[in-house]
Amino acid sequence: MHYQCSISQKIKIKAKELGFLDCAIIPASELSEEGKHLKTWLKNNMHGQLEYMARNVDKRLNPKLLVENVKSIIVVILNYYTGQTQTGRETPVISKYAYGTDYHFVMKDKMKKLLLFIQTEIKPCNARVFTDSAPILERTWAHRAGLGWIGKNTNLISVKHGSFFFIGELFLDVEFPYEKHNPVNDHCGNCTRCIDACPTKAILVNRVIDVRKCISYQTIEVKGIIDEKLKGQFANRIFGCDICQDVCPWNLKSKPHNEPYFEPHPYLLQLSKNDWHKITQPLFNTLFKNSAVQRIGFNGLKRNLQFIQSE
Repeated sequence: MHYQCSISQKIKIKAKELGFLDCAIIPASELSEEGKHLKTWLKNNMHGQLEYMARNVDKRLNPKLLVENVKSIIVVILNYYTGQTQTGRETPVISKYAYGTDYHFVMKDKMKKLLLFIQTEIKPCNARVFTDSAPILERTWAHRAGLGWIGKNTNLISVKHGSFFFIGELFLDVEFPYEKHNPVNDHCGNCTRCIDACPTKAILVNRVIDVRKCISYQTIEVKGIIDEKLKGQFANRIFGCDICQDVCPWNLKSKPHNEPYFEPHPYLLQLSKNDWHKITQPLFNTLFKNSAVQRIGFNGLKRNLQFIQSE
């Protein structure tokens, strides 16, 4: 028993050394109950243009269909909260997670280092590394791993850390000694701050998001024209949205990250409303080199800026 615990602890200690907030190891199993909610959400067309959510549903619910011979899943979370903010009440706002280097690069680099440690120091194995990059219900796995509960805004919320963090997974073909992870109790209680604060009323009851109304979806995922019915409701958001997290009382526990790659370009936080609306392609390239904002490109950012201009 002591040997079993030591393996788990070694992995967790290494994860902490790499900068992760938390880490948990669980057996790969089918997500049968969660599947009912996903299928209902899709049936009601709550996914909008996110066609990929309607594909590979079986793989989302059964990890053994996604990765052959997977036996264990290691779930990690990485802090991206920052005390730094953009200046000016009317300044166009981008989500905190996009301030620095694209999290896909940072997360995968750290997870690959954790995997190498496991392969060389713990047990030879084959594995795949994921972070928002495959048909995986990441928040569900993190919830199962005991890293938090699913809040009314559908984000994973940690009692210790709030919700400003990324989630990643390692799918491994070996079994590990699993510690018992009791699901974290729901601590939202009667609080409805996230629901009340959402400008577009995208957060519905029973922990359901209508992504068609979500500012993050509209500013990032929508190709073409943004829904005109949402005009005047974006609260100056031009890439993603943190409003439902900003008002969450549990994020009073959030502490600034210490990840250099997540630091914003110095000029980014100083841009005025006028600076944003006059942004040029060269400045865009400078500010958002290797940033998640590159996903929508310069033209996508200009589209979003034009949409909020009359707000």
